[in-house]
Amino acid sequence: MKKYEFTGETKTVALAGRTATLHRIRAIVCFKGVNSGDTGGWVECEKNLSHEGDAWVYGNAKVYDNAKVCGDARVYGNARVCDNAKVCDNAKVCGDAWVYGNARVYGNAEVCDNAKVCDNAKVCGDAWVYGNARVYGDAEVFQTDHILVAGPIGSRDAFTTFYKGADNKIYVSCGCFNGSIDEFINKVKQRHGSNRYAAAYNAAVELARLTVGLTL
Repeated sequence: MKKYEFTGETKTVALAGRTATLHRIRAIVCFKGVNSGDTGGWVECEKNLSHEGDAWVYGNAKVYDNAKVCGDARVYGNARVCDNAKVCDNAKVCGDAWVYGNARVYGNAEVCDNAKVCDNAKVCGDAWVYGNARVYGDAEVFQTDHILVAGPIGSRDAFTTFYKGADNKIYVSCGCFNGSIDEFINKVKQRHGSNRYAAAYNAAVELARLTVGLTL
């Protein structure tokens, strides 16, 4: 049984290499937190939002490409879920968050504010990725201590994200840099030597080593 329909309202958005027509949705039955007749967010096609479970897309949130929202997951605010990303179980994506690539957000995880989760990253369990966090590559963030966001720091006066990778090592996202914590240390040394920016980055590195939870 279907739980929503298209309202007939559409918007065209420019995507990488193409344009897409998104459709506003409207609930046609009642389910958890949603009443029949409630207007929702935007999807490109019905495969983006499952008719099963209590999954829903709210407000100005957008789900497109091959992305899927299912289970009891919720996407709201100005959030975007696209490419081959999947948001399921009781997960929430909100604010201006962006989940894309082959990323997976599931369990009771929340991705919010200006956070980005992409590539093959997994955010699940009770993990909470928020603020200006950037979780890339093969990250596996299962709990809150698998990630640390430091900032604004450094020459860019911006945020640096430290997170647990699938290989049980710490990785770093900082501006255009995405790599291991050791690679980050070398990059900082090459660019900043021993100046005050290097001192700030190195202090953040030491804090990450102490706080980012790894399986021993």
